[in-house]
Amino acid sequence: MVDKKKENLPISLDLLEALAKFQQIEFEDVELSFDELELRLSPGMVISAPAVIPFQQIVTTVKPTQLLEAQVGIPPGEYRGKVVEVKLGATKADGGTRGRSFVIGGETAPAFYNFQAKTPNIPVLAMDVFDWGKVPLAKAVKMHFREVVDDPAEWAKLCVEKFDADMINLHMLTIDSLIEDASPKSALKTVEDVLEAVDVPIAVGGCGDPKKDLEVFKVIAEATAGERILFNSVTLDMDIEATAKVVKENGHTVIAFTSMDVNKARELNRKLYDFLPKEDIVMDTTTAALGYGLDYAFTVMERSRLAALKGDPELNHPISSGSTNAWAAREAWMKMGPEWAPRELRGPIWETITAQTLLLAGVDYFMMMHPAAVQSVRTLINNLMSGKTPSEAPDWVSLKL
Repeated sequence: MVDKKKENLPISLDLLEALAKFQQIEFEDVELSFDELELRLSPGMVISAPAVIPFQQIVTTVKPTQLLEAQVGIPPGEYRGKVVEVKLGATKADGGTRGRSFVIGGETAPAFYNFQAKTPNIPVLAMDVFDWGKVPLAKAVKMHFREVVDDPAEWAKLCVEKFDADMINLHMLTIDSLIEDASPKSALKTVEDVLEAVDVPIAVGGCGDPKKDLEVFKVIAEATAGERILFNSVTLDMDIEATAKVVKENGHTVIAFTSMDVNKARELNRKLYDFLPKEDIVMDTTTAALGYGLDYAFTVMERSRLAALKGDPELNHPISSGSTNAWAAREAWMKMGPEWAPRELRGPIWETITAQTLLLAGVDYFMMMHPAAVQSVRTLINNLMSGKTPSEAPDWVSLKL
């Protein structure tokens, strides 16, 4: 007969008897569950926490007497590519009539990485001249050229003799059918007048009509053979073969213009290679002004230049920038609040910042307009080319404010 009291015990009698006999027992692989668990600790078993040491006793009060010496260097980039050199203008010794010529390109490292490789050829600053006296110019610009806007030759002469322009960008606006629809012969007369007025190399720009530009370029190129005029420009919608052959056969150079697209730039260059040597091609991926897409223009130019330096054979050309586009930004010329004044300085600053930014992206040839902007960019270029550090720079390590 089973004892009901024993039957209700939580543990077996055998286990109770073992505990009573040995006073302790060791279990292995046993799980215990409790509704409540009460622990009693004798006073001598309590372990006191370590004493807290004040922070001031840990941190030494001794000040260092000198800085640790360490060598810090700039890791050189690995660039196996080289930008091709393009010669602009031809002197009498080279079969032309110019008093001087320029070579742009030739870089083997990013712009002004003087710690890795010297910039081989100084960037060229050219000033814009228009063959149409009614061209809308900002007041801050027109005040410098008001007396010569109706005479492209005198305008060009003023830019060279007074404002020290390296080259002249002659924009043929009158050939546009919406302006005067001037003939190629008329355009040639203007080019000849400018060539006679100045002895610097020139660039000749069209009106943007693919067919009319080609007609005008052909007449001018043939009549000025050997001068190495920079024709601005050939585009994907032009007759590329005909344009390239005219340029090559008469010893000139050309700007390959695309609109902010690296792949389009590659495509146009690739098509030109079938008819024109690389040494006759300058690349223009479009300039957007400060506040109007300058970051996009900078990015495309920088990507193109870095790709060229890393070995891309379709992008290793000098880069041109129409920095004059800065004047298309309203902030460069319109009346604004007093915090934006004076307007006569705001415009040149707008053009300067646009050009200086793209200079650091690798631009080799600048089209500019305001004399002050030209001078500011020239000063920066000369400083960067010299590789010198301004003596006025403060010692920021020991500087006290």
